[in-house]
This record gives sequence, C-alpha cells and structure tokens, in this order.
Amino acid sequence: MPNLKEVRLRITSVNSTSQITSAMKMVSAAKLKRAQDAITTMRPYANKLKEILENVSSGLGSAESVFSQKPKQEKNILIVAISSNRGLAGAFNANIIKRTNQLIKGDFSGKNVSVVCIGKKVADAFRRSPVFYSGTDIPSDLNKLFDALTFDNVRPVAESIMNAFKQGKFDKIVLVYNQFKNAAVQVTLTEQFLPVSAEGSSTTTKTSVDYIFSPDVEFIVSDLIPRSLKTQLFKALLDSNAAEHGARMTAMHKATDNAKEMLRELRLTYNKARQAAITKEILEIVAGAEALNG
Repeated sequence: MPNLKEVRLRITSVNSTSQITSAMKMVSAAKLKRAQDAITTMRPYANKLKEILENVSSGLGSAESVFSQKPKQEKNILIVAISSNRGLAGAFNANIIKRTNQLIKGDFSGKNVSVVCIGKKVADAFRRSPVFYSGTDIPSDLNKLFDALTFDNVRPVAESIMNAFKQGKFDKIVLVYNQFKNAAVQVTLTEQFLPVSAEGSSTTTKTSVDYIFSPDVEFIVSDLIPRSLKTQLFKALLDSNAAEHGARMTAMHKATDNAKEMLRELRLTYNKARQAAITKEILEIVAGAEALNG
C-alpha cells in the first residue's frame, strides 16, 4: 500500500496540472474563434483567386509570367515548412517535421533541398541540419510573423521567396503546413507555391473560362500572379494558426480529462490507504489492551 504522504503530494500535483491544462484549453478556445473567423473569411477569396489564376495561366501563351515558367530540370528545391512557436498541441508540429523529412528523403531525394522554417518548433528541428536555409535574401526572425499575423507583415516574406525563384536560385518551391478543418481535425498539406501550376489543385475546381482581359494580358501577368502568390502564403499561415489553436484546445481537453480520471483513481487509492492505516492502528490498540489485561 503506498504511503499517504506520497499519494497526497501526487493528488496536489495532478490537481495543479489539471487547472493549468483547463486554463490553456479555454485560452486556445478563445484564440481559435478569432483565428477560425479569419481563415473562413479569407479562404473563399484565396481559392477563387487561385482558380482564376490557374485558368489564366493555362492560356497566357507568349505572355507567360516568369513565375509560371517550369524549368527543364528541378535541381534546387525550397520547402517552406510552417509550424507553431509553442508546443503542447499534440502531433501538430511533429506532423510538419515528419512530412518535411519525407519530402527530403522521398520525393526530392538526390536533389538540392533547402528548408525555410516559419515557426520555432520546425526551426529547432532543422537548425543544425544541412538543409536549413539561412540566406540573407529571405528575412530572418520568421517566427515573429505569428505575433502579428497580418497581410502587410507576410507580404515582404512572400516577395523575398518570389524574388529567389525569379533569380533562379530555386527551381521549385512548396509549402508544408497544417490546414484547418475543424477544432479536432487538421490536415497536413504539401502545396506547390512556385512555379504557378495551370493544372488545378484539390482545393479548387478548375473550369474552362474564356476571359476578356482588361486592360491587357501583361497587366494580369504582372499584377494578378504576384498578388495571388502573396495571398496563398498568407492563407497558409492563417490555416496553420487556426489549426494550431484547434490542436492545442483538443490536446488540453484530453489532458484535462486524463487528469480528472487520474485524480479519481488517486483519491480512491488514498482512501484505501487511509482506511488500512486506521485499521492497523485499531488493531495495535486492541492488541496492546489485551496484552495489558493479560
């Protein structure tokens, strides 16, 4: 039978942990509401813009943009991995790290792969890896994007990545992030960022539309494509942000339930140990009394 003092200390510790996880669950639920509103508002616009871009790109002809030109060989690959700055979110960050490693060792095996990390957790995982990209052409301290996640803050990052592709440093750029489905479900996606694909994607429904360009095709190429790319990166960050809060809320909810179950078992153990101690004391008193009478 365990010691009563040890059980009391364990009950106090688990109770404190339960209070912390419950508080974190409520904080994540409050943040999730704002993040969910942001991504649900942004997603229809981003998907429609991408659909238009794919249709326009398929018929550009001689006016093809530098961002839609496919290289003859894909030698230099850039992976933009998006995680969170904090843990305690279940498998949220582990899924990003795992998918990035799968791409490096699988799909892009034998190629020059570089990884740009947005989020402290994925940065810590790849910081000492040879694939970690630390070039001066891409802004540093990308982890701070989640402190003030606005389009104005994301735009310079998207522009620097686009310029690196434009200058020929990379032949292909992909995004790896968690897409928000609901509070309990996050889907790890690998999405091509550059070059712009005209084949459509799983998130958009490609339709054949004969567009009338105004003022001209050149303006569409120079304005619509960069705008769509910046929006695509911003949407990925919003998705990841909402998915993070959903994953943390779910993880803390499960942790709180587990703590309550553990407290119930510990209290039961404590009562059994207390009753055993009382019974032992009574037996000792009775045995002592009988010895005196004898």
